[in-house]
Amino acid sequence: MKAIDPHIHMVSRTTDDYLKLAVSGIHTVSEPAFWAGFDRSSADSFRDYFFHLTVTEPARAARFGIKHYCWIGLNSKESENLQLAEDVLAIMPEFLDRPTALGIGEVGLNKNSRNEIKILEKQLALAVDRNELLLIHTPHLEDKLKGTRIIMDMILSEPRIKPERVLIDHAEEHTIREIKDNGFWFGLTLYPNSKGSPERAIDAVEIYGTDRICINSSADWSVSDPLSVLKCANEMRRRGHPDDAINKVFYDNPKAFLSQCPKFSAA
Repeated sequence: MKAIDPHIHMVSRTTDDYLKLAVSGIHTVSEPAFWAGFDRSSADSFRDYFFHLTVTEPARAARFGIKHYCWIGLNSKESENLQLAEDVLAIMPEFLDRPTALGIGEVGLNKNSRNEIKILEKQLALAVDRNELLLIHTPHLEDKLKGTRIIMDMILSEPRIKPERVLIDHAEEHTIREIKDNGFWFGLTLYPNSKGSPERAIDAVEIYGTDRICINSSADWSVSDPLSVLKCANEMRRRGHPDDAINKVFYDNPKAFLSQCPKFSAA
């Protein structure tokens, strides 16, 4: 089968993982900018990182016939440093103009702090000014529901942002309904030891349906699996779902959301 992983951090994966993706049927990936596992000391570190996302990774992926797209943004953890955040925001437009940059992401909240909210407001304003797609990070901690509601309220208070152009990621069972009811896309993340398992994800598909859902590996430098999207598709097949429903969740849906950016073309 063909699948798209709409959220994977290939910058922290080995080249062997590109080969695994290619031979397994994933020929299109999108990589949001994220927290590197440590707080960076200056905007110059982000400049190098954004160069890596927009130049180095597309070239590395192309060696295996994989299309690599990315998202440019300042993650919520490093938004706590307001001076650093302002400096990073100033260089983002240069990289958003790159041919494989699909929009602003992953941006959002981690601890729902005042500084995080202030910088998210600025990144939403940048998205409005440039008519960019948005990929939203929601808190992993106990404040996920509160943070998701804050984010949705911020977006919905700006009428120039259309909910159908926003994917709210790392959704869980207690946030999916509100995200869907407000017209957004939602993402489910698969992690071996945390977040969602393939079984939980397909449970959600069976409860909430196949519309506006994107399932991703979010594979990064921690314990994670770049093939988890395909393992989740296999779980859906094991339960007897028809091929057209499986293809919709794992290929047609991410293609539909990402294709709202004219730079995107799925393999």
